[in-house]
Amino acid sequence: MYEIFVINPGSTSTKVGWFEDDKKIFTKNILHPKEEIQSFKQINDQLGFRRDAILNALKEKNKKIEDFDVIVGRGGLLRPIESGTYSVNERMLRDLHKGYQGEHASNLGGILASELAKRASIPAFIVDPVTVDEMDPVAKITGRPEIKRRSIFHALNHKTQARDIAKEIGKDYTDLNLIIAHLGGGISIGAHKKGRVVDINNALNGDGPFAPERAGGLPVWDTINYFLSNNFSPEEIKKKITGDAGVVAYLGTNDMREVEKRIKEGDKKAKEIFNALIYQVSKEIGKLAPVFYGKVDAIVLTGGLARDEKFTDGVKKRVEFIAPVYISPGEDEMKALALGALRVLKSEEKVKEY
Repeated sequence: MYEIFVINPGSTSTKVGWFEDDKKIFTKNILHPKEEIQSFKQINDQLGFRRDAILNALKEKNKKIEDFDVIVGRGGLLRPIESGTYSVNERMLRDLHKGYQGEHASNLGGILASELAKRASIPAFIVDPVTVDEMDPVAKITGRPEIKRRSIFHALNHKTQARDIAKEIGKDYTDLNLIIAHLGGGISIGAHKKGRVVDINNALNGDGPFAPERAGGLPVWDTINYFLSNNFSPEEIKKKITGDAGVVAYLGTNDMREVEKRIKEGDKKAKEIFNALIYQVSKEIGKLAPVFYGKVDAIVLTGGLARDEKFTDGVKKRVEFIAPVYISPGEDEMKALALGALRVLKSEEKVKEY
């Protein structure tokens, strides 16, 4: 039996977990008050603050870092890499500290894992960061040679759901053609072809359907005119694409439960936006069917929004002609990270080098 410690930093919290093989022993969401987080100029400055909070959480459970066989952290905005479990090495640490593709709390996952693992002389891993890139070259081509489509998506949950659905179907993930839609604050919809995500929308700051907090693909000409005519700064433009965009821009909330409540109360605008989101998600799913020449084994709806039966029913009605639709609500990132480490510890997979 292997003892695995998991670290998953978010913007205002750090989730930690203790697993014995695939069995969850405990998890804790360590909340960081906004005023404390905002006192740090950069995300990297939070390292000591979060490390001490993690050690205190372990102390409460009478556990020490030395009790574990491995520490696994959430992967950050690294260079494009293949899916898998990676050893945290010096090159990775440099890119995480630098924020190779941007600053994000998840960058601290590998750094914290490495720092704590060194104390106990145990390995530190990350698993399936958001920059997993298995896209076919043809899928990256745009209408401008200077601009390529990028793979930034919910890789950890995509890969976990793919393996789970493969088990349910009774086949190996590498034998299946799947379309997986992660439906959360951001939405990523990917074509999984025989174990590789060969096409995917950029869920952080790019294309695809709009989402609770993302603008998705915008009409380019009108978008350019809107930003230029209003003299927005670069930071304001980014905010209007990611953060203050999508459902929250239309309705003032990113909580889809609130949207449903408004619909029940007769809010026509809320209903229109809700239906438009179903429409755009369905279109994005349908758009991927030609990747497989129409031979799709299953469509999977996952993430927080997949808990909304009205939403998933709406999508299912539009896309079930393509393939059977499976609903797998939510995501368990902590378990997914632990399982990635466990596969390496049990020699089911080889650890990869960044």
